[in-house]
Amino acid sequence: MEALSPAPSLRLLLDHFAAIRDWRQPCKVMYPLREVLLLVVCGTIACGDDYDDIVDWGEAHLELLRRFSEFHFGIPCADWLRVVMNRIDPGLFADCFTAWVAAALPGKIDLVAIDGKTSRRSHDRAKSKLPLHLVSAFASHGHLVLGQQAVDEKANEIIAIPELIARLDVEGALLSVDAIGCNPRVADAIIAAKADYLLAVKDNQPTLAADCQSYFETAPAAELQTHVTLDKSHGRIETRTHTLTHAAAWLASERAYPGAPRFPDLAMIAMAERRIEWRGATSCDQSFYISSRALTPEAFADAVRSHWAIENNLHWVLDVTFREDLSRLRQGHGAHNMAIVRHFAFNCLKQVKDKRSMKTRRKRASYDPGYMLSIIQPLGR
Repeated sequence: MEALSPAPSLRLLLDHFAAIRDWRQPCKVMYPLREVLLLVVCGTIACGDDYDDIVDWGEAHLELLRRFSEFHFGIPCADWLRVVMNRIDPGLFADCFTAWVAAALPGKIDLVAIDGKTSRRSHDRAKSKLPLHLVSAFASHGHLVLGQQAVDEKANEIIAIPELIARLDVEGALLSVDAIGCNPRVADAIIAAKADYLLAVKDNQPTLAADCQSYFETAPAAELQTHVTLDKSHGRIETRTHTLTHAAAWLASERAYPGAPRFPDLAMIAMAERRIEWRGATSCDQSFYISSRALTPEAFADAVRSHWAIENNLHWVLDVTFREDLSRLRQGHGAHNMAIVRHFAFNCLKQVKDKRSMKTRRKRASYDPGYMLSIIQPLGR
């Protein structure tokens, strides 16, 4: 399981904050940028869902914050925080986050899930501004955010995913992407990063999906490998059958029509079937995948299940615990930068070694300075 290195977390955080360029005139700066970012991250950890909450927490815990920086003029007001967070370059801030995670991770990661999430209430109808949509990379086994990339209003995830991958060190990892990323451009970017892809195949690639379905309907048994799992819970019985073949050369050859998608280093075609029995009814569904890594059926089953950790362990937590979908930040870069701040807070909270829920950890950190210290500076000062 990947985990952030416990000792240097706060020191690394402050060092990377200091690397972000401050556009203000030094002689007029009352609140240095690294202090502002430290306040915002700590306030977000401590149940601060907006700038007013963050300022209230900071004023109540100024003594704690002064253990890490001067805060000579105290805590800035909420409007001032809003102005600063609106003006910080989100690209530089995202690079700061990515560098912090890369420096704190002690080793290589093995499985990365990539998926997008929209901050529903960050739109601005008066200015015809669409809501913020971020593509995130998530270490499925370590439950850590590795990086994020905003999707431009005039683009889509197929453009954003390669840009995100180019900023990450994912050499040797298996990257799983949902059907929207089943595109040769995404596959090329993953291979260029010296990693492997596992792409879901659905109706956005109708010919490829039909080819996969046709193959498994008629494939010789000798070419197939299968792994079956059974889950029983609350009267619900779910049987998962994971079938794959390494005989994928035919799919990588010249296709039936000019310009058909060609995926690099294709090594495996796979199918996941789910049969659910619940309340006297039975439902079945099939999903198809392609990969550049020749996985075993057990490893394929683990990768498919682990991909949804990004939905259950990240996106759900951001919406329910951090109330991201209720945030009404619209001006400047505020929505984008605060989304990155939540990722900072998420990673810090995930490293706490206790049995509390994420919600309870945030609440405890809001009133217990010792507990906050255990989150942001395990080594002491």
